[in-house]
Amino acid sequence: MNHSSKLFTSMLLMPLAAFSAMAAELGDWPQFRGPNSDGHVKNVASPLEWSDSKSVAWKIAIPGLGWSSPALANGKVFLTTAVPNDGGLSLRALALDAKTGKIVWEREVRAIAKAPKIHSKNSHASPTPVVRDGSVFVHFGALGMASLAAADGSIQWTNFELDYPPVHGSGGSPVFHDGKLVIVCDGSTKPFVAAVDAKTGKVAWKQLRSVVGKINHSFVTPTVAVIDGKAQVMAPGPDHFAAYDLETGTELWRVKAPGWSVVPQPTIGHGLVIYNHDYDSPELLAVKLGGKGDVTESNIVWRLKQGAPSSPSPLLIGDELYFVSDKGIASCVNAKTGERYWMERLSSDSNYSASPIFVNGRVLFLAENGLATWVQVGQKFAVLGKNSVPGRTLATPAFSEGAMYLRTDEHLYKFVK
Repeated sequence: MNHSSKLFTSMLLMPLAAFSAMAAELGDWPQFRGPNSDGHVKNVASPLEWSDSKSVAWKIAIPGLGWSSPALANGKVFLTTAVPNDGGLSLRALALDAKTGKIVWEREVRAIAKAPKIHSKNSHASPTPVVRDGSVFVHFGALGMASLAAADGSIQWTNFELDYPPVHGSGGSPVFHDGKLVIVCDGSTKPFVAAVDAKTGKVAWKQLRSVVGKINHSFVTPTVAVIDGKAQVMAPGPDHFAAYDLETGTELWRVKAPGWSVVPQPTIGHGLVIYNHDYDSPELLAVKLGGKGDVTESNIVWRLKQGAPSSPSPLLIGDELYFVSDKGIASCVNAKTGERYWMERLSSDSNYSASPIFVNGRVLFLAENGLATWVQVGQKFAVLGKNSVPGRTLATPAFSEGAMYLRTDEHLYKFVK
């Protein structure tokens, strides 16, 4: 990365960095994909080898099912889960002691009389919690959200008014910035993006999508970028990508590209936002940040179809972008130009949903069948090791103080060196 690119990127993300740096220094992993939502582990090295019986500090059964990733802060691990109950659901948040794995508290946020239908790969507790300022913010998509005290799980507020008709369930995690929790609510009709006041739980704004697609649902986790001193919400959706003013919810600019069921979180770097715009025919687009109105013709820098991910989020390391398709094809490309350095198959017998992580100077790719593959960072492909655990693994792992926290469909593991 040249000096000007470094300067631009640092200026762009400077207002986001204070909380992220503090969280990383404390060893916290307070949200989806880490302190800066970029999939980077910045503190001490984590284990390179593990199994069901190797490097295990503890392993605990988690009631129900949830694909939310663990979030960590102040010595606790936070999760959500949905526990079946007589045809209905108990939507719950849990806190575990990070040292021992013992449950510190378990709190029901909402009881649902009849469980809604979802996709077989989804769960009713897929969005990852956010931990900030002594509160844990949990989100269950159209089934509601809540703030709980991190210390004892007492409920501080609930919000069940952001209802929408999801298809296959919900999946996108909330993003915290400037006192607001931003969520994408793309259902089958009237899709919208909303911000909730983190202190009160009241809706700060709700913005209907300006483009209505033939199919409208998506499961995306948004990203916040600061452009010309203004925080903007980056939110791909049906047949378009839109950037919204974080303060007011006003749509500022958009890029049109056909697609639906968008999942990966957008990646920010080098003055670009890089995102996927379609599930069935995934394609990565790199778009110059900023502008006004429709910038489709002016701001697209590159686009790439072959090997693009439908579910896992791309990972930016310096000038290189790493990603894996749902069918297990991993790639490394130049983030500025889209030039491909390599494309290789990681696994032939499992799909991929978890997002890759940069840790121990390597890239970690996790398949849905528990297979984890270490890949060398750089423009030449090399596998540096493989590990496996039993069970299904769709949640992105979390890291804190040299440990990895890995969730399966039945258990949560803590692995240490």
